[in-house]
Amino acid sequence: MGMDRGKLDRFVRALRAIVGKDAVLQSRADLILYEFDASLERSMPEVVVLPGTVEEVAAIVALANREGVPYVARGAGTGLSGGSVPVAGGLVISMARFNRILEIDLEGRTATVEPGVVNLELNNALARHGYWFAPDPASHKASTIGGNAAENAGGPHCLKYGVTSNHVLGLEVVLPTGQVVQMGGKALDAPGYDLTGLMVGSEGTLGIITKVVVRIGPRPCAIRTLLAVFERMEDAAQAVSAIIASGILPSSLEMMDRFIILAVEDYFHVGYPKDAGAVLIIELDGLEEGLDRQVRWVSDICLERGAREVRSAQSEEERQRLWKGRREFLTAITKISPGHLTADGTVPRNRLVEVLGNVVQIAQRHGLSIGNVFHAGDGNLHPIILVDPSDENQRARADRACYEIMQACVEAGGTISGEHGIGLEKIEAMPLLFSPDELAVMEAVKRAFDPFGLCNPGKVFPSGIVRYG
Repeated sequence: MGMDRGKLDRFVRALRAIVGKDAVLQSRADLILYEFDASLERSMPEVVVLPGTVEEVAAIVALANREGVPYVARGAGTGLSGGSVPVAGGLVISMARFNRILEIDLEGRTATVEPGVVNLELNNALARHGYWFAPDPASHKASTIGGNAAENAGGPHCLKYGVTSNHVLGLEVVLPTGQVVQMGGKALDAPGYDLTGLMVGSEGTLGIITKVVVRIGPRPCAIRTLLAVFERMEDAAQAVSAIIASGILPSSLEMMDRFIILAVEDYFHVGYPKDAGAVLIIELDGLEEGLDRQVRWVSDICLERGAREVRSAQSEEERQRLWKGRREFLTAITKISPGHLTADGTVPRNRLVEVLGNVVQIAQRHGLSIGNVFHAGDGNLHPIILVDPSDENQRARADRACYEIMQACVEAGGTISGEHGIGLEKIEAMPLLFSPDELAVMEAVKRAFDPFGLCNPGKVFPSGIVRYG
């Protein structure tokens, strides 16, 4: 793996001819910044390029093909599964300069953006018109729309509004062959194969997204945000199932256990009770009329299932404070651990209590500390495994625990990723979910799009780099 000095020098000169000298990074100090994402994975590229046009991206891909150089597109690097880590070395293509909102079409209820537009920046622009882009991953202050699409990101509001794939209508993509193609568009139900659906969630292994057409909608007329406090996590999980079974569909139903509550309170002081076993953040939205009645119903359900109190945010400031602890809990974790591994599995809601019990047993068996925070409404678990990355034995135990958590999710009728993707982290868990024939079909799709095997290699498939020839 890796280019010899002569080949690397020629490759760098060719890149500079395409994008200019200042848009090619090669110093060790620069390369270190592109060797990681928000996972524990690390691998340094040999060169980084920052194109500014789709024509430059296509020329760079064509060059990489001629020279046999592996490449990976990168957004903001907020991914949690190693998806943008350049495991094969080679080239990182940063999409940071693709940061323009190209169009907001209120009449057509779409927005067209470049992939480097930050999720929150798009929503701030839409808010001025009373609209929003519903997917809101916890990293929305930094994560980009292109990365959201590549990983099919979710977020706290996906329970009611769906994940990114439910909101992407069209894409412009530079294929690994160097071709620039349009997939989908503003029109609904485009004929032919659903290439947009195939590309969203493909984790950057089938091409490089250079433009995204997303669905937008009016912001909810009214919002109510509740904090339900429980002595036991099991009771909180039972309340989640009861709320959904009642026919009420909150926009968000988020749970945190005591471990996460303590970490967040010690860091942010947002007002979570430190003696609670678990808390639920429940958000309801819709028309003003009838919303308070839903709040009473949900509060009664929580109290009947063992909640000791249910608070309602009395101001937007209080609402944002409650959400701050949920959205930024990983910042609090950095105070108590040098690293963490965020698992990501999904189970049926009625199996939550069982699987959470398994997570506790797995942590104890491997001598690890694990906190739980998750999208409880759709059964998407995020066990946070504390680990010192410099301790090889502890890292190995954390990796094994993550695998066993995925195994428990699959055995409960769930899956191995709700929104973070497979990347490098869950490659070995793929056979838990897919047969050899099913994996072979996926690899055939990969080969059809990427005949040279250079586009984000070493990701998703348990065989590592896809076999060719």
